Amino acid sequence: MGPLAALCGVILLTTAAAWLFRPIRGRAWRWLRLVQKTERVLIEDALKHLYDCEFRRAPCTLQSLSGALEISRNHATALLGRLEGLDLVNRSNGSYRLATAGRREALRVVRIHRLWERYLAEETGYAAEEWHIEAEHREHETSAAEAEEMALRLSFPRYDPHGAPIPTPSGEIGPAVGMPLTQARLGDVVEVVHMEDEPEAIYGQLLAEGVHLGMRLRLLESTPHSLRFEADEEEHVLAPIIAANVSVVPIVMPVATEPARHLSDLSRNEEARVVALSPACRGIGRRRLLDLGFVPGTLVRVENMGPGGDPVALRVRGALIALRRDQARFIHVTAAEKGVAA
Repeated sequence: MGPLAALCGVILLTTAAAWLFRPIRGRAWRWLRLVQKTERVLIEDALKHLYDCEFRRAPCTLQSLSGALEISRNHATALLGRLEGLDLVNRSNGSYRLATAGRREALRVVRIHRLWERYLAEETGYAAEEWHIEAEHREHETSAAEAEEMALRLSFPRYDPHGAPIPTPSGEIGPAVGMPLTQARLGDVVEVVHMEDEPEAIYGQLLAEGVHLGMRLRLLESTPHSLRFEADEEEHVLAPIIAANVSVVPIVMPVATEPARHLSDLSRNEEARVVALSPACRGIGRRRLLDLGFVPGTLVRVENMGPGGDPVALRVRGALIALRRDQARFIHVTAAEKGVAA
């Protein structure tokens, strides 16, 4: 075998190994997770799936459960039979619904899951696309007492970082708010109040497009193939199937004397005053910017810029601070008033 053939063989083996053993989504990892799942974990995951189906007003069937839990149809059949035997679900006309005890248990797991997502968003450096996956792992290992300690630390949040309501300890849950972005009227200004984090691929596309909770946008065009909207003085385009995973509420825009800009838009020697931090900046990143002095009302001056404008050297409260442009973009500013001290 020649050197070229050997090299091709190594590349193919490396690619196959990466596909097989890739963390979280690799085939070997998925098989290992399935082997490690206990009956309790499968029951909790099944109840969550039934709750999600009821929330979406979609039927829970053998096929939907098998797909959601990545188990065989025979395994799903046995699991549903087990849930019936425990009086957690009821069967009717080929579909399944939660019984009272099943709904109570499902809401307990949903509460822990959404508290974990909020904790990961606010207290750690996990990226947004990792919150759901990590919470899926931790929800089955968290006791009710640990969940309440976490809720206390987070000041008893009402919503997770995607805008979904968090059930109370007694199992009460607020209604979903907003309407799908696809139902917004042309020209209206709306605010994003919820983003579905599943399917994972669609959520990833929303993040890649910069969509986040609190984002204010104006719908410019809607066709069967795309939605075009403006946000932060930039135009975005989403496919309707992706835009349907975003919930919005109409808002009345206040009359502004001057529109806010991104700190990253300033030129050298230009001054501006901080208005707010973007809602998309969360957790450790947000706390770091606040600790550095980027609080509303602070005067900021651009002292210098690196090659290509990155990083940016900023004078803040007498200190010289360097930020990457992607960090400076989270800071909203307006022109500094003449003669006003920082």
